[in-house]
Amino acid sequence: MDISSLTNISSDYITQAYNQSKAASAQEENSDSFGSVFDTAVKMLNETNDYQNDAEAAEVRFMLGEATNTHELAAIQKKANLALDYTIAVRDKVLEAYREIMNMTI
Repeated sequence: MDISSLTNISSDYITQAYNQSKAASAQEENSDSFGSVFDTAVKMLNETNDYQNDAEAAEVRFMLGEATNTHELAAIQKKANLALDYTIAVRDKVLEAYREIMNMTI
């Protein structure tokens, strides 16, 4: 399900993550589903970390005077912030699902 249609947010990062998870699930249909979900989560965390590192590097370049384009700096920071927000939202949903499963009576 495409979440951008639910929230009216169009983000390249969200669309890319959705497409990657869709492609990964189609490729690994016969493999362990938890493993594919875990691999996708690890990839998402690595991408978020890369975006955060890129934003830090851009800030350092700006502070040293190597970069003067504030628009580019703001765009890099916004991209990193959106990726982090999305990662946190996914983490919160996973924890919520875990708590719900743990509270089920058997």
